[in-house]
Amino acid sequence: MTLLLVGIAFVLGDLWMLFVLTPLVHLRPSARIRILGAFAQLTANTVIVLLRHVAGARVDLQSVVPAKGGVLMVMNHQSIVDIPLAAASVPAAYPRIVARARYGRGIPLVSHMLSLYGHILVQPGKTGRQELDALAETARTSTLPILIYPEGHRTRDGEIRPWKRAGLDAFLSAREWSVYVVVVDGLWRVGRIPDFISNISGVHCRVEVVGPFQYDGRGRATHDEFVDELQRVMCAKLSDMRAIARSYTPANDAALEQR
Repeated sequence: MTLLLVGIAFVLGDLWMLFVLTPLVHLRPSARIRILGAFAQLTANTVIVLLRHVAGARVDLQSVVPAKGGVLMVMNHQSIVDIPLAAASVPAAYPRIVARARYGRGIPLVSHMLSLYGHILVQPGKTGRQELDALAETARTSTLPILIYPEGHRTRDGEIRPWKRAGLDAFLSAREWSVYVVVVDGLWRVGRIPDFISNISGVHCRVEVVGPFQYDGRGRATHDEFVDELQRVMCAKLSDMRAIARSYTPANDAALEQR
């Protein structure tokens, strides 16, 4: 039922985007971010409401990332459900997400959002100098947060996979950053549609943000140490979240939410 309702919402949202939202942002370019931000939050919150109230999943999302340029969100990747959760973490607008180019066609709502919102499309394995320079230029001029999944792929067991550094290094080289490490857990059990159908009702998903970590450009002598520290922080936060989840009982729910 949740998948069916999400599918219906995506088809209706796609029609709204094509026939209402796209003309509106062209007619009112000065209000582009505000208009697109409102629709992004509506889309993200629709998915979250369906997960909570139809699927019966627990979704704890309390962290907020500022909606401005010079903000880099580095997030682990467990499921496609990560994406609306990441968008909901920037409630004042939306992040520009690094996504695979093949998602730019044929997917209701998603493909048109990738184009209209200026999300950053890449082709894995094709990261030559020209492509990396283009990523750096995008980062330099962006007035919105940028979200990257440095693992590159969804994990099958929830653990942090080795990072693919080329794209992340290109972004970091572009400007000074406030880097936020966004950590999600609980969604790796629903990474595929059959798993979603089987497991979604028992999922307890948490999203937490660590940071910001200030970065002054790749010219700094400690660039590699900085990136290694980001990865260490992500792994440590995931371990901490899992320790809290193991100790969770309904009796300590209030204390868990407070933390």
